[in-house]
Amino acid sequence: MTSSAPVNQPELAGHPHFHYRGGVLHAEDVALDTLAAELGTPLYVYSRAALAAAWQSYRDAIGGRPVLVCFGMKANSNLAVLKEFARMGAGFDIVSGGELQRVLAVGGDPSRVVFSGVGKQAWEMRMAIEAGVKCFNVESQAELRRLSRVAHEMGKVAPVSLRVNPDVDAQTHPYISTGLKENKFGIAIEAALDAYRLAASLPGLKVVGVDCHIGSQLTDISPYFDALEKLLDLIDQLASAGITIEHLDLGGGLGIRYTDEVPPSPKALLDRVFDRLQARGYGHLHLMLEPGRSLVGNAGLLLTTVQFLKHSDARNFAIVDAAMNDLLRPSLYEAYHGLRAVTPRPGATQEYDVVGPVCESGDWLARQRQLHVEEGDVLALESAGAYGMVMASNYNSRGRPAEVMVDGAKYYVVRQRETIEDLMRGETTLP
Repeated sequence: MTSSAPVNQPELAGHPHFHYRGGVLHAEDVALDTLAAELGTPLYVYSRAALAAAWQSYRDAIGGRPVLVCFGMKANSNLAVLKEFARMGAGFDIVSGGELQRVLAVGGDPSRVVFSGVGKQAWEMRMAIEAGVKCFNVESQAELRRLSRVAHEMGKVAPVSLRVNPDVDAQTHPYISTGLKENKFGIAIEAALDAYRLAASLPGLKVVGVDCHIGSQLTDISPYFDALEKLLDLIDQLASAGITIEHLDLGGGLGIRYTDEVPPSPKALLDRVFDRLQARGYGHLHLMLEPGRSLVGNAGLLLTTVQFLKHSDARNFAIVDAAMNDLLRPSLYEAYHGLRAVTPRPGATQEYDVVGPVCESGDWLARQRQLHVEEGDVLALESAGAYGMVMASNYNSRGRPAEVMVDGAKYYVVRQRETIEDLMRGETTLP
């Protein structure tokens, strides 16, 4: 199957900081063919300006309202990315002790950190209490008891919010839907009042908030409001039980454009949330959000180089040097990432599956894409700033890619490419 494609490509929709200039794809003012030639591929490339623009969209939406935005750093935990958000005044949503150490390493304010996750270990709790995190988002009664023991032994008081599972369908991929009864996350809304009573009775704990997170890549904000009504009903019950709430945490989840989605803006969400809070008499509550993907997803690309072209009666394959170990989302979620040639060629295209060298049939990055490519061409996978490098592995003894941050006409290597020596460091053989 072939079709004719022009060489002059339009600006990447939804990715204004990545654009064609002189027939070459650029990140801000840096030509990506130059980056690929100098640093090799696979290569993650981030735009500093794109990070700032995404953050500003939340700042503009907040205005003077009482909102703390905590970057959901499981989406991208590179120290340079974290440092940018710390400079801009973000809080951080963490899910491990390791993530807390990364926040502290870049000078992030621990009093603006919330600690989420279903399986917090005692050492992680101690570290977070010692650091002075803003809140623990607790996900079970067993976790409440462990946190109480740890805090009491330290002679400290741990601030807690219970993550309530409102049984709301976020209408997203099942692997990233987190607010249904069958999901592992949170405390069922029906059991939440009893859990709050337990929290209020345990030593070493102080109840400060109510939390939920219903899923990721939401392109419709109506599920937020299904959850919000249930949470406000719960806050009514807590008030009747003498339990005072200081903040409401609605989690993250706002989607981005991967193909033709039209995701809601932070302002559209916040305006409706505050309208509802005012109507229910809770306009005084401090609101917290934990966006990840919407802050970094469209701020990054993954560059990869075509190694071989393989044609058959059934399919055509463009075999590239990036693989499922570098970008897992397509294999894990059947996720779609836009694909562009860094230097597009004029003329007829053919349909290709873009696949990697890993020894798995599931190792693919893009399917049924119209391309005019030759060996050595560099391709860019769009929307790779979230859940890209953080999910990378060393499968097949492959070193993870380098990461680069572009700032105007300059670029900085913010993570070196792994070597085979890096991979084998720490391993030993028997005598």
